[in-house]
Amino acid sequence: MPFRSGFISIIGRPNVGKSTLLNVILGEKVSIVSSKPQTTRNRIRGVKNLEDCQIVFIDTPGIHRARGIFNEYMVKEAIRALSDVDGVVFMVEAGVPPGDAERMIMENLSGIKVPVILAINKIDRVKKEALLPLMDEYSGMFNFNTIVPISAINNDGVDILITAIREILPEGPRYFPEDIITDQPERFIVAEIIREKVFIFTRQEIPYAVAVVVDGFREDEEKNLIHIMATINVERDSQKGIIIGRGGQMLKRIGTSARKEIEGLLGARVYLELFVRVKKEWTKDKRALREFGYH
Repeated sequence: MPFRSGFISIIGRPNVGKSTLLNVILGEKVSIVSSKPQTTRNRIRGVKNLEDCQIVFIDTPGIHRARGIFNEYMVKEAIRALSDVDGVVFMVEAGVPPGDAERMIMENLSGIKVPVILAINKIDRVKKEALLPLMDEYSGMFNFNTIVPISAINNDGVDILITAIREILPEGPRYFPEDIITDQPERFIVAEIIREKVFIFTRQEIPYAVAVVVDGFREDEEKNLIHIMATINVERDSQKGIIIGRGGQMLKRIGTSARKEIEGLLGARVYLELFVRVKKEWTKDKRALREFGYH
């Protein structure tokens, strides 16, 4: 059998389960997850190695009607991920009829010439008989290569999805070594883990105003210790107070949870120093967006 390989974009509206699916497929956490929409901000590559193929997945920010330059950046990142790929997995949610975001995505998909697989996620939340009308509705709106119902969080149907993806891959080489599961640098993943903990532990208003920058990353091989310094940037003084918390307890909680996960990622003890800085309205400042890696 010829070896197959290719790049597959995972797209969908915010909070539909794209990052959860990628992590389940890879068996490792490369994309942060939370219950809040727009958790993913950058295109993140994850590599799935099988005996006869290599699939390079591109996780993307949720596509939505964007307001403001920061949200526009995230949507453009997602749309850009549709170019120069070999296939697309378009994720939608079971029990939810097509909305503006889904129609917007299908408008963009109409201009590409690669196979598109529809993955209907969260099937664990609906009765099976509710899936057929939704499948019929989507089939009438776009010419999908195939439709696969899945529950990413329960790893249900994911193997069928991988088989469907394998069938649309062209013949090609391994683009990455077999032991690589992501092309993201360690600093990026560490910053994302810290940002995820802010998402999890703080109130609704905070996460979208947060950008994390790793300022220092120093390894002490003799002590098997990595010293990491990172800054959590927010837009207002009130947000800084919430993240630090009374007596520094919230910041300590964020740091402890992040440190444990980073130690598992890096396979070494970690000393994590966190700082909180106010960068006034950085989500509206193009220079600040570039400084934080959103450009």
